[in-house]
Amino acid sequence: MAEYVQVSVEDGVATIRLDRPPMNALNAQVQEELRGAAHDVGERRDVRAVVLYGGDKVFAAGADVKEMATMSYVDMADRSTALQSSFTAVARIPKPVVAAITGYALGGGCELALCADFRVAADGARLGQPEILLGLIPGAGGTQRLPRLIGPARTKDLVFTGRMVAADEALALGLVDKVVPAGECYAAALALAGRFATGPAYALRAAKESIDRGLEADLDTGLEIERQHFAGLFATEDARAGMTSFVEQGPGKATFTAR
Repeated sequence: MAEYVQVSVEDGVATIRLDRPPMNALNAQVQEELRGAAHDVGERRDVRAVVLYGGDKVFAAGADVKEMATMSYVDMADRSTALQSSFTAVARIPKPVVAAITGYALGGGCELALCADFRVAADGARLGQPEILLGLIPGAGGTQRLPRLIGPARTKDLVFTGRMVAADEALALGLVDKVVPAGECYAAALALAGRFATGPAYALRAAKESIDRGLEADLDTGLEIERQHFAGLFATEDARAGMTSFVEQGPGKATFTAR
């Protein structure tokens, strides 16, 4: 049983809930529990979409600096691969993932939010990559996922300065996708995830993998990834139901069964 990361499921949407007061610092134990939660929701057939949530006060204020301060180069050389792979496990959940960002999402917390497909922020949220202020750089994907999202120059501004950005600036930068009043953040993320929970699960998975893996490849390779997924979906019951419904009833009326 995980101590700091809980998974709950309702109406096809799983919530991965960080619960390590007061700031959800992402120590090694939390990282491994996140990995386990990601694998769990990825494999469960009753889960069709996922929300990442840290509670109504804070998403995650970053790595556990007290833990890191005791580590040598050898210690971190051994730990850094597991750190990155635990976050990658979240990024590779084969279902739509929405981050509900309240309070601080800094350092590793911001990097965790970057692993989601969509980010809904409370109007009081603050995001950033302040590792440079510790004499470090982001180590859980910040120098790689962030420029893919907002571009290299904007990423260098955040990483080189370590500054925090408010929710409205994060929205303007493209770091978050929607800003809502603080008390509505989780509900807004659930509503967005709920839209995907009734969709064609294998088509959504194929779309996510095609986009994410395509961004890591040249155009010709990306097109081949897309082609294979596109053709493969013709073997699914959902594709047959979707096309039949379109012909007989018009668009947007199909019922999907995740088969």
